[in-house]
Amino acid sequence: MESDPTTSEPEAAIGSDSSPVEQAILVSLRDSASAKGLMSPVRSVVASPRPVKGKAARRRLQLPPVSQAETGDEEPVPAVPENQEEAQPLPPICASPMRGMWRSEKVALYCDQVLQGSKAEDADEAMSKYLSEKLKVTDRWLGVWKSNPELFFEKYEEASIPFVGILVEVTCKPRQNLSSCFKVTVSVAEPFSSNIANIPRDLVDEVLGELEYSAPLLEVYPVEGQDADVRDIALALEVVRFFYDFLWRDWDDEENCENYTALIEERINLWCDIQDGTIPGPIAQRFKKTLEKYKNKRVELIEYQSNIKEDPSAAEAVECWKKYYEIVMLCGLLKMWEDLRLRVHGPFFPRILRRRKGKRDFGKTITHIVAKVMTTDMVKNLSSDTLLQQHDDLNLALDSCYSGDIVVIFPGEYQASNLALLTDDITIKGVGKREEIMITSEPSHDSFVVSKADSVKLMQLSLIQQGTVDGIVVVESGHLTLENCLLKCEGTGVCVLTGASLTITNSEITGAQGAGVELYPGSIAILEGNEIHHCNNLRTSDSSKSTLGGVNMKVLPAPKLKMTNNHIYNNNGYGVSILQPSEQFFIVAEAALNKGAASGDKKDDKMLSKVMQTLNVEMNNNRIEANSKGDIRIVTG
Repeated sequence: MESDPTTSEPEAAIGSDSSPVEQAILVSLRDSASAKGLMSPVRSVVASPRPVKGKAARRRLQLPPVSQAETGDEEPVPAVPENQEEAQPLPPICASPMRGMWRSEKVALYCDQVLQGSKAEDADEAMSKYLSEKLKVTDRWLGVWKSNPELFFEKYEEASIPFVGILVEVTCKPRQNLSSCFKVTVSVAEPFSSNIANIPRDLVDEVLGELEYSAPLLEVYPVEGQDADVRDIALALEVVRFFYDFLWRDWDDEENCENYTALIEERINLWCDIQDGTIPGPIAQRFKKTLEKYKNKRVELIEYQSNIKEDPSAAEAVECWKKYYEIVMLCGLLKMWEDLRLRVHGPFFPRILRRRKGKRDFGKTITHIVAKVMTTDMVKNLSSDTLLQQHDDLNLALDSCYSGDIVVIFPGEYQASNLALLTDDITIKGVGKREEIMITSEPSHDSFVVSKADSVKLMQLSLIQQGTVDGIVVVESGHLTLENCLLKCEGTGVCVLTGASLTITNSEITGAQGAGVELYPGSIAILEGNEIHHCNNLRTSDSSKSTLGGVNMKVLPAPKLKMTNNHIYNNNGYGVSILQPSEQFFIVAEAALNKGAASGDKKDDKMLSKVMQTLNVEMNNNRIEANSKGDIRIVTG
């Protein structure tokens, strides 16, 4: 039987004739980093292509399509011969049935039907058994083989050609072992069809011949217009792909997990929360990037191992360990995020590691003027004994601050990464209209404004979030005051972590992907005279599940909230949502909160009043209106 090409090369790198040092390093690294997981026949959805001998034939497709090739000084790219038939467009593939499933249906499918209580080390076998049962129903069907472009092109742009699709006829042979279940026999179907119009048929035949007319099953997608049995196969293939793309982790079969199906259920919930927008897009994107980086680093390690043919040098051994420990660090970060399920918004560990400076040794405070040029008019209202420093860079001004200092910002556009490192008690205020003092975040940074000082004040500023994924303002500890500020969010809104406190007055918060103000358990917030609107601005496939809006409270222990004269409107969710540990679920739709009361039937009024008293929530003269889901929501945690 032919060996699986995805495993043979790395295995050869640690053969029996290797030195003890090489075996000790490479075997331990491979096992510790779960190389077995990446090289499994199932997980190699896009396998490394075998060498294709037809270099002359592939030359025609060096830079497709022919009419758009930039030949430059290279040898001209020949056109397809006139007698060569042009490929027809590909027929549509079966729509993914997984997209229409509720999370409970996904959980039942994977935990009850497919895995059936299997342990992590038995997941491959469970998937193989599930898929082989579906394949028994019919042994021939039509599908689109989405192959690796490297099989056909010497040069190509991945963005323009993600795959080469060929319409094939699939023949499923009886399962002989775990690996064979995921290999099928394919041949070019009629009419000849591809997503590359000028691909020569003889080249496709040549490539298939060199692959012995065998293709990974998970690279083949059944097309529409076939019977129900083929649609069942399409669902089964999607189930397996989804498992290895989103639910399986390469460390799973190395750890002793007593209840693996419960872990899979948690990952399904995490995936659903990302899809429906419960977890804001920027934070979800960071999780996805970290997971992708982890996978890429594992591949790099395996490839590096496979290229060591002789006894490893000291430099090669060190490089192996460096790659290994980078993988371990990423693995630990992913585990932490998965255990916490990215709940809810904002950071899960302190972002600020810088120590407080405290007051200056000579006890004086300094007023820092931030402007390109300082004039006498800028300081005419200051007392004669005021100590001044002028900066043309906000970042430098913040870096120069000690507790008690004041930063005065004149109109202009600024950036300052040190806003994410506020550890000393300072005041930052703008001069002029708040719209004229624009401070934008740096897209390459995770955080924008983060405070852990006892008392920080931001006054008369516009904070414009661009690309950062944490809350536009995060209060880790201490107290932060926002007065007459405009907050244009692109990620999450204002987050007040456990034990911290916040006061916002006469300010505007808009555009958050999630709630405009997020109160963590045990936090304190006073909101007076603010506008919170157009928050929970999410692009989600299931908007019915996106319920966050203006203000969101998480209860355990209860936060304290006082809201007076606020206008909360046009949020894509509820005006105020309260997450509490309770056995009941209440929704008061379109309630008009005024002086601490909500309209609705008497039962809802009484329950709402009871919950608000228990939570130490005080609401007076607020206008909460025109929010897409309603005005207040009380839901179990």
